[in-house]
Amino acid sequence: MAPQNAETTVGSLLRRFRLAAGLSQQELATGADVSVRTIRDIERERVDAPRAPSLRRLAEALGLAAFDRDRLLAAVPGPRSEPGADRRLRVEVLGPLSVRTGRAAVDLGPAPQRDLLALLALQPGRVVSRDEIVDVLWGDQPPKTCLSMVQTYVGRLRGRLDPDREPRSPGKVIRLAGDGYAIDLGTDELDLAQFQDLVEQGTGTPDTTTAVDLLDRALRCWRGPVLAGASPRLRSHPAAVAAARRRVRAALAYADLASDLGLHEAAVARLQELAPDEPLHEGVAAKLMVALAGSGERAAALSLFAAVSRRLAEELGVEPSTELRDTHLRVLRQEQVVRRADPRPRQLPAAVPGFTGRATQLERLDALLPGERAGHGTAVVITAIDGTAGVGKTALAVHWAHRVADRFPDGQLYVNLRGFDPAGPVPPDEAVRGFLDALHVPAQRMPVGLDAQAALYRSLLAGRRMLVVLDNARDADQVRPLLPGSPGCLVIVTSRNQLAGLVAAEGAHPVPLDLLDPDDAADLLARRLGADRVAAEPEALAEIVRACAGLPLALVIVAARAATRPGHSLAALAAELRQARGGLDPFSGADPATDVRAVFSWSYRSLTGPAGRLFRLLGLHPGADLAVPAAASLAGMPPARVRPLLAELARARLLAEQAPGRYAFHDLLRAYAAELAGEVDAGPARSAALHRLLDHYLHTAYAADAQLNPHRDQIVRTPARPGVTVDELADQRRALAWFAAEHATLLAVVEHAAGAGCDTHTWQLAWAVTTYLDRQGHWHDWAGVQDLALRAARGLGRRTDEADAHRGLARAYARLGRFVDAHVNYWRALDIFREIGDLLGEANTHRNLAFMCGTQGHQRDALYHARKALDLYRAGGHQVGEANALNNVGWYHAQNGEYREALEYCEQALALLREIDHRPGVAATLDSLGYVHHRLGNQREAVVSFQQALEMFRAAGDRSHEAGTLTRLGDAHHAAGEREWARRAWRQALVLLEELDQPEADEVRGKLAGLVG
Repeated sequence: MAPQNAETTVGSLLRRFRLAAGLSQQELATGADVSVRTIRDIERERVDAPRAPSLRRLAEALGLAAFDRDRLLAAVPGPRSEPGADRRLRVEVLGPLSVRTGRAAVDLGPAPQRDLLALLALQPGRVVSRDEIVDVLWGDQPPKTCLSMVQTYVGRLRGRLDPDREPRSPGKVIRLAGDGYAIDLGTDELDLAQFQDLVEQGTGTPDTTTAVDLLDRALRCWRGPVLAGASPRLRSHPAAVAAARRRVRAALAYADLASDLGLHEAAVARLQELAPDEPLHEGVAAKLMVALAGSGERAAALSLFAAVSRRLAEELGVEPSTELRDTHLRVLRQEQVVRRADPRPRQLPAAVPGFTGRATQLERLDALLPGERAGHGTAVVITAIDGTAGVGKTALAVHWAHRVADRFPDGQLYVNLRGFDPAGPVPPDEAVRGFLDALHVPAQRMPVGLDAQAALYRSLLAGRRMLVVLDNARDADQVRPLLPGSPGCLVIVTSRNQLAGLVAAEGAHPVPLDLLDPDDAADLLARRLGADRVAAEPEALAEIVRACAGLPLALVIVAARAATRPGHSLAALAAELRQARGGLDPFSGADPATDVRAVFSWSYRSLTGPAGRLFRLLGLHPGADLAVPAAASLAGMPPARVRPLLAELARARLLAEQAPGRYAFHDLLRAYAAELAGEVDAGPARSAALHRLLDHYLHTAYAADAQLNPHRDQIVRTPARPGVTVDELADQRRALAWFAAEHATLLAVVEHAAGAGCDTHTWQLAWAVTTYLDRQGHWHDWAGVQDLALRAARGLGRRTDEADAHRGLARAYARLGRFVDAHVNYWRALDIFREIGDLLGEANTHRNLAFMCGTQGHQRDALYHARKALDLYRAGGHQVGEANALNNVGWYHAQNGEYREALEYCEQALALLREIDHRPGVAATLDSLGYVHHRLGNQREAVVSFQQALEMFRAAGDRSHEAGTLTRLGDAHHAAGEREWARRAWRQALVLLEELDQPEADEVRGKLAGLVG
C-alpha cells in the first residue's frame, strides 16, 4: 500500500485540530476521557489504526464540525498485509497442546511457557489479566519475579509464533491489552475456534442433515480431553471446563439428530470417543445406549447400563437418573427411543363447502403425485388459462390439497401472495419469512436478505415431504424464491396469468382452469340453494348459469343473494341479472355473459345505502384485512352502527369474515369497491376517510405503545378527526394482542401513508410501532418503517423529527448487527440534536450508543456514553432520564470491574427512581445492585436485591428481565454455596429462556450441568 500523505494521517490531523483548538494533550485527554498516552501515540503515529470510538470522543472534545470529524475518521488506514508472514500457524488445545507452522511442530519451551499459551488459547480474543496468568502458572506461591517472567514468556512465544515480526513491534498473535494479554486466532488457526464455529452453525440450521454433518466435523476437532497432559490447575480452569461441557452438549445434540436420521452407528462412534472422558455423565451413557440399541447391539447397551450403574454406586453412592432408567427400560422392551418433534405446519385454509366439478383437473393433479408416475418433477403449477379472476383456482387448489394432505406427512404450507391486490403483491421476502416462522425459525436466527432466507427455507424442506400452496401469484419472479429444492415436496401455484416462464425454466406443469360447464354450474347452485328449489325452475336456473358464464365467483354471489331472499323466485333473480350492466374493465370479455362487473354491481345495488357506502370506502384500505374499529373509522361511524353493515356485506358475499371481528376482500371485489369509490365519492370525502383510517391506526398504536412502555417520552400527535374509533386497550396483554393482529396491516398503512404524502402520519406511526417491533424481534420491519419515517421527517423539514428518525433507524440497525450503519445514523442524530439544542435528544442518543457499545463488548466506550447521557439529562432537568442513566452508569462501571463506583451510582439511581415511583427503573436498578453485590462477594445482599427485582418484573409481566434476574440470582446462590437454591433459580430461568428462545439458555444449561454430582 502506498504511504499516506504526511498531511492527511490520523496523527497529523489530530495534532492540527488540537493546536487550532488551543488545547494541550492533557486538556484534550481530560475532555475526551482518554489517556494522555493515547493522544501522544496517535500523534506520533505509533498506533496503526486508532479505534473509531476513541477518535469520535476526541472529535467531540475538539468541537469538530461533521466534515472535519469525518476527515479524521477517514484517515484511519485499512489493514496492511504482512509479506512473508507465516499464515499456516495452527494451535490445538482440544487434546494435548500442539502448535505447528505448516507441517513443522513449534518448540514452545518450558512447561510454564506452554501453559501460558494454552491459557490464552482457551480464551481467544479475551484479555487474560496478569493476575490470572500468575495464579494458573504458580498457584499460591508465585516467585517474586513472576510478572517479569510472564513478560519474558510472552516475548519468547511471540518470537516462536510470529518469527517474521519486526523487533519491538506489537505482536500479531499475542497482543498486550489493558492489564493482561490476549491471543487472536481464527477458525483456521485454532481448533477450539473451529469447533465453536461449527457447533454454532450446526445448532443454528434447522436442516437435520446439514446439522449432523456440521456437528460431526466439530466433534472430529477433538483428539482427547482438553489440554491432556497439562498441569492440573490449567485443566481445571473454568475455560477448560467450559470447553469440555460444550463438547458434551455438541455430542448429545449430534446423537439426537443422527438417531433421527437412522445413523446409529455414527452416533455410537462419536459417543464412544467421548465416554471415557465422561465416565459419570448419565446423559452421555443414555444416548450411547440408544445408539447401540439402534445399531442392533442391544446386549452392549444393557451391559453399558450395568457398568454405569455400578460406577455411580461405587464412586458417588447414587442410583441412576430417571433418564438412564427409562432408557434402560425401553431397551429391555425393544422400544424405539425418540425425541419430541416440533409441530408440523398445517396451514391449509378450510375447504370450500359444496365444491363441485373439476374432475378432469383433479385427475391431472392426482397423476402428478409422487409415486404415481416416473420422473416426478418438483412442482405443480395451476394457472387460469385466460387469467380470469373468480374462476375457482383457490377452491380447486385447497380442495385437492386437503384430499391428498395425508401423502405429505411433514405438513402443508400456504400463503396468499395477493398478486393483483391494489395495495401491491406480497414481497417474496415477506412470504419466505412467514414460512420460516411456520417452520419454527426464531426471529433472532432469521437470516438477513431474501437470498439467505430462501436458502434456509430450501434447506428446511430438503429431505421432507411437504405440500406448498402459493395462492394468487402475480408472476414467476414472485414464486421462484418460494420453490423448495427437494423432489419430495409438491408445490401448487395459482395465478391469473399463464406462468410460461415457470413452465419453461422450472419444468412446472400447467393445469388450465376454465369456466364451469353448465351441468357443474347448475350442480353448484343446487348445492347452495337446495335441489328442490332449483328443480322447480329449470328455465330460470339455465338463464342464471348462462348469465354467470360458469364463473364460480359469480355463481356464489348469485346463490348468496337467492339464499337471503327465499321468498323470491329464481326467475326474478335471472331478470335482475339480465338488466344489470357494467363490469370490471380489466376482466371483461367480448361475451356480455362473462361481465363480472355486472354481477358485482347487481350485488352492490342490492345493498342498503349505508352498507353500499361502507363497501366503497373499504376499497381504500391498504391492508389484507381489517377489524371493526378500522371499518368504523373509515365510515366515520360508531362500531355499533358498522357491525350490522359488515354483516350485511358478508351475507352478500361481498366481504368475508375470516376470523371473528376481522374482514377481508376478495381482490376483485376490492378493485371493484375502489373503482366505485372513485366514481361515487368526491375527492374530499375519500381523503377524509383515508385520514380517519390513518388516525385510527395512529392513535390506537399510540395507546397500545403506552401500555407496553408507559414511561416513554411522548410525542405530540396529529389530533384525531371526528368519527375516528380508537380501540380501548386496558392492559399490556390486550396491547400486545392488538399489535400482533395488526402487525402486517400497520406496515402496509405506514407504507401507504408515505406513498400518499402523509408525512406526519408516516413518522408518527413509525414512532408508535417501535416498542412492539423491537421487543418482538421484528427488526427488519422496524428498519423498514424507520427508513420511511426518516424520509417523511425530511419532507416535513422538521429537524427534531429527522434526528429522532435517524436515532430510531440506528437502533434497528444495531439490533440487526449492522453496527457501522447504526454508528452513522447515531452520529447524524447527534449532529442535528446539537445543532438545534435538543439536550434530551442528545441524551437519549448517547444512552442508545452506550447500549450498542456494551453489546459489542466495548464496555469502556459504553461507560463514556452513559456518563454523557447522565450529564445531558441533568442539564435538561429530565428526572426520569437522569435516574435511569444513573443506573446505566453504575451497570457499565460494574462491567468494567469498578464495583465500588457501580454501587454508588446504582444506589443514587434507586433513591431517585423510588422517589418518582418509576417501577420498571426500580426493578432494573435492584437487578444491577444485585449483580454488584454478587461481584463484591456480598452474596446475602445480592440475593435480597435480586429477589426484590424478581418480584417486580413478575408483577409487570416482564419475562425477559425475569429470566436474566433468575440467572444472576442462581449465580449468587451458587457463590454462597447454596447449590439447591442455585439449581432452582437456574431451572426457572431456563424454562423462561427456552420459551423466549434466547441464546442465553445454553449458558444456563451449562451452569446446571456443572451442578451434577
